[in-house]
Amino acid sequence: MTYYDTLETRSADARAADQTAQLLAQIDRVAAVPDSCLAPVKEVKTLDDLRHIPVLRKSQLATWQAETPPFGGVHVGEITHVFQSPGPIYEPGGTSHDWWRFGRFLHACGIGAGDLVQNCFGYHLTPAGTMFENGARAVGARILPAGTGQTELQARAAHDVGATAYAGTPDYLNVILEKADEMGLSLNITKAAVSGGALFPSLRQAYADRGIACLQCYATADLGHIAYESPAMEGMIVDEGVIVEIVRPGTGDPVPVGEVGEVVVTTLNPDYPLIRFATGDLSAVLPGTSPCGRTNMRIKGWMGRADQTTKVKGMFIRPEQVAQLAARHPEVVRFRLTVTRAGEADVLTVQVEATDADAAAITASLPDVLKLRGTVELVSPGSLPNDGKVIDDQRSYD
Repeated sequence: MTYYDTLETRSADARAADQTAQLLAQIDRVAAVPDSCLAPVKEVKTLDDLRHIPVLRKSQLATWQAETPPFGGVHVGEITHVFQSPGPIYEPGGTSHDWWRFGRFLHACGIGAGDLVQNCFGYHLTPAGTMFENGARAVGARILPAGTGQTELQARAAHDVGATAYAGTPDYLNVILEKADEMGLSLNITKAAVSGGALFPSLRQAYADRGIACLQCYATADLGHIAYESPAMEGMIVDEGVIVEIVRPGTGDPVPVGEVGEVVVTTLNPDYPLIRFATGDLSAVLPGTSPCGRTNMRIKGWMGRADQTTKVKGMFIRPEQVAQLAARHPEVVRFRLTVTRAGEADVLTVQVEATDADAAAITASLPDVLKLRGTVELVSPGSLPNDGKVIDDQRSYD
C-alpha cells in the first residue's frame, strides 16, 4: 500500500506538534488583519485551548459577508475563484497544488496517473466541480469536466473517452450506468469518489457488483475536504489539513470519544482561516486507528444534522426555506417536508395542511425556493404530527 504522503502515518505527538504550530500561525494571521471579524482570538497555546474560542456559525458568516462583501472581512490570501452557495454564502478558491486537499481522498480511492475522471460535480457558481478537479490534478489524473445533467451525453462521453473513474454524488453514477445499459454502451469506470449525499450500503454493493470500488468523503464548500474513507471502510479518516472537534450542540464543548455531537472544524489553509467553524453535521469519534495504517483520528461519518437541515439529491434544505415557502402560500396552515428513498433515489414529499390550497401552484414554487422538485400532498388541518418538525428525514443510514 502506498500513502499520499508521510503525514498520514505519523505519530499522534508529531501530528499534534505540527498542527499546534500551524494553528498558532493561523491565529497570528487573523490578528494581523485590521478589523477582521475573526479577531480577537483568545489566547491559545495548545490544541486543547481551542475549546475556549467561540464556535463560528454559517449564519454569522452570512451576516459578516452582507456587511463586508464578499468574504466578511475574514482574511483571504491568494485566490483565483469566487463561488456562491445557497444562502447566499460566498467562498474563495485557489488553483495551487491540492488547495482544497481532495488529492488525499482521490489517492485513497486508487485514482492517479493514467486515470480519466468523469467529474459530475457542478461547475456553476458552487465549488464542488472545481474542488474535485483540483484534487484530480494533484494526483496526476486527467479530467472530463462533465458537470451535472444531460445523462445520455454523460453515458456517451464516458464510453467514447474511456473514463476510468467517476466523481460526483452517490446516486448519479447509477443513473449514468443505467442509461449506458439502455443505450448498449460498455463503460470502463472501475473507481468512484463520491460526496454530497449519503452512500447507502445497497448502492455501494450495486456498484461493487459491477466491479466499481466506491468510497465517500465528507467535505463542505466553506472548508473543503474534511474526512474520507480508505479501502478499509471503517469510519472516515480526518484530513491532515484540518482540526476536527466533536462538540455538544449549543455549547461548543468537546464530547467524550464515541458520543454523538456536532462537527466543528478549524482549517489550516492560510488563505482562508476559518477557526472553529460549525458544520451543523452530527458525528462521533471512532476509537483506535484505521486498519489501513493511517493514524489520524476517525469519525463515524455523517450521522444527521444538529438542526433540521438535511441534504436531498446533493442540495441542502433548511427550515428557513420552508418558511419562505409558507410566505408564498399564506393559505397553508402548516408545511412538512418528508424525505424518503425509492430504489436508489431520494424522494421529496411536501405535505400541506390546508382546507383550500392549489397543489399545482405549490408544486411550481418548489424549484424556486428549494432548488428541487417534489410531490405535494394535501392533508387536512391538524393531521400532521405536533413535534415541531418542518423537515422529516425518514431515510435509513444503516
